[in-house]
Amino acid sequence: MFDRIYRSTVLGVAGQKPIEHLVRSRAWSVAQRFVAGEESGAAIAAVKELAADGVLGNFDLLGEFVTDPQTANEFAERILALQSQAAAAGLKPYISVKLSSVGQGMTVGGTDLGLTNARRIVAQARELGGFVCLDMEDHPRVDQTLEQFRLLVGEFGAEHVGTVLQSYLHRTEADRDALDDLHPNLRMVKGAYLEPESVAMPQKADVDASYRRLVYTNLKAGNYTNVATHDESIIADVKLFVLGHGIQKSQFEFQMLYGIRRDLQKKLAAEGFTVRVYLPYGRDWYAYFSRRIAERPANVMFVLRGMLKG
Repeated sequence: MFDRIYRSTVLGVAGQKPIEHLVRSRAWSVAQRFVAGEESGAAIAAVKELAADGVLGNFDLLGEFVTDPQTANEFAERILALQSQAAAAGLKPYISVKLSSVGQGMTVGGTDLGLTNARRIVAQARELGGFVCLDMEDHPRVDQTLEQFRLLVGEFGAEHVGTVLQSYLHRTEADRDALDDLHPNLRMVKGAYLEPESVAMPQKADVDASYRRLVYTNLKAGNYTNVATHDESIIADVKLFVLGHGIQKSQFEFQMLYGIRRDLQKKLAAEGFTVRVYLPYGRDWYAYFSRRIAERPANVMFVLRGMLKG
């Protein structure tokens, strides 16, 4: 319960405009621990640096809840440019996209604009041998995101598009079961949005137990599974699970966040596991940064110390 109260308090404070202005003006040097940079060139350089340690990258151009079609289309163009730039730099583009940033919920020409732009992005990714992960956002968007994911897998194949499931939502295990016919590529996370108890589990132990069930069930179903966690006890349990069930390392990967546990990332890569880092970049970094602060009390002190130094 403390975790929920803490997260609610931090996100509530972070949502106040004066606080946002203060943090934006004083904390960019601190935010750079979690955000690779404000432009695509910095993100590409960060992925190349990770590659030196045998770690892969997952680009995320920050931005969400866009409210007008022009901005959504501009955001999609920036993602298309990123994929081209990554390919030109010798990288297979692997990106995460929040459908709300490219127009989900806006109807243009009789079709949801988010789906239209996602089709453009995934089509280019397929041409470049890349992959697109459709990020999951707050709970009102889950149904539409899963519907659009199903359409995109049907058009482009599960080898080029995946999505994210959040273990703290009561509905998620049923959602995972309903996707099995697609043999989907799924990224499992615990969930970082502030959700009501009617839709999300308030207790950390329940969220962790749900997380393990999601990972194990998806692996046993033969689906590619992205184990996105820094929890070493879960990582150790997954290692034992795959060993006990004869699951090959080629069927899953560990994913972590940029700037967090680089030592563990390198260790897992050295053990022969696929490791991929979720690498956010862009000027719209505040919302993402706020959620990272809300994850652990120690992060607040880290930010405050950095702001005082600035």
